[in-house]
Amino acid sequence: MIETLKNAWKIADLRKKLLYTLMIVLIFRIGSVIPLPYMDPSAIQSMINADGSLFGYLNILSGGSFGQATVFALSISPYITSSIVIQLLSVAIPYLERLAKEGEDGRKRLNKITRYTTIGLALFQSIAYYFMFRNMNAVAYRGGFEGVFAAIVIVLALTAGSCLVVWLGECINENGIGNGISVLLFVGIVSRGPTAAAKMFTYLQWGFAGETKYLFFVPLTLLIFLALIAFIIVMTNAERRIPVQYAKRMVGRKMYGGQSTHIPIKVNMSGVMPIIFASSLLAIPGTIKGFVDPNAERLVGKILGLFDYNQWLYAVLYFLLIIAFNYFYVAIQYNPLEMSNNLRKNNGTVPGYRPGKPTTDFISKVIGKVTLLGAFFLAAIAIFPIILGGITQMNISLGGTSVIIVVGVALDTARQLESQMMMRHYKGFLE
Repeated sequence: MIETLKNAWKIADLRKKLLYTLMIVLIFRIGSVIPLPYMDPSAIQSMINADGSLFGYLNILSGGSFGQATVFALSISPYITSSIVIQLLSVAIPYLERLAKEGEDGRKRLNKITRYTTIGLALFQSIAYYFMFRNMNAVAYRGGFEGVFAAIVIVLALTAGSCLVVWLGECINENGIGNGISVLLFVGIVSRGPTAAAKMFTYLQWGFAGETKYLFFVPLTLLIFLALIAFIIVMTNAERRIPVQYAKRMVGRKMYGGQSTHIPIKVNMSGVMPIIFASSLLAIPGTIKGFVDPNAERLVGKILGLFDYNQWLYAVLYFLLIIAFNYFYVAIQYNPLEMSNNLRKNNGTVPGYRPGKPTTDFISKVIGKVTLLGAFFLAAIAIFPIILGGITQMNISLGGTSVIIVVGVALDTARQLESQMMMRHYKGFLE
């Protein structure tokens, strides 16, 4: 990837796009340190440190902005939620399904609907978080005119900050390199790297101070982390190729078709969406604890305590939900019957299978096997930090989800740079 960046920097057009992307990233990081007025970040930080809370996950996605109570505290979480909602509704609502199939124009209209949904979700989340912050005594003014004014300022600042982050991502899409939202998500997660390194250094200090187990656990964790990155890269690029043979046909005096190709079925077809679904669902009990703070000795407190991040029940449910959501997400994204019909319309066949139902059944069988492998891959990566943290008693800031996102965005950005360099170096058919 470093070599790709060096080669891209030598091309003036790509250099401008890279500089523009870096400028947007700089604006994003500046906004991530501008504090919200009337807020006490220390109270929010204590809430984030509670196990099983959704807010720790939001803090990672926002690059620490949520814990520091800045204007970009919501970051792109409302946009991610609205994108998932619109994507799911595209299967259930015929109008949205038609827009998804109308090409570029339909995609623009879907993006506009997603943006409006993002504004509504950002406003709703801002109001909910304000009441939670007020209950935790994290807001300076809670009554009278000062309290009303503080509420309006906090809610509007959070909503505007989230919308500004989405706009910055769209600026990268139009004039920069890579997918804008993914790049900002990548930057937010990577910015947590120094915090993770500081924690590792603290564990080493404890090791030299007498806790000798950390002298073994810290190097082992770093080696496992590097092996995890290599494994994710291999699985992200892995795919099952279904061979396809197109029949020859005469059009006038020319012969068309006859070539052999393949349909690539990626092992990780759903990306990190199943993990986001599962973690959001399992974070509900922890979030309820943050709002109501039930007594741990009572029945409600004991039940909610079972869903804490460090409990075995959480890990088991997390594993099963990721597998279930992976199958669900792949089912709404890939239709074997439609793929089979498209092959038949274009005179394509899978060698050894007749067009129609046999081809549909074969594609369904292949997708089912690949989906199962991808589901186990995602589930194993997601729960591995939980297991490692339980064994080593170390709080690892960057989990498996974060590593998958970082590696995926880095590979996708590198592929986009390589494709654009190939287009600029292509000399044409006549040379």
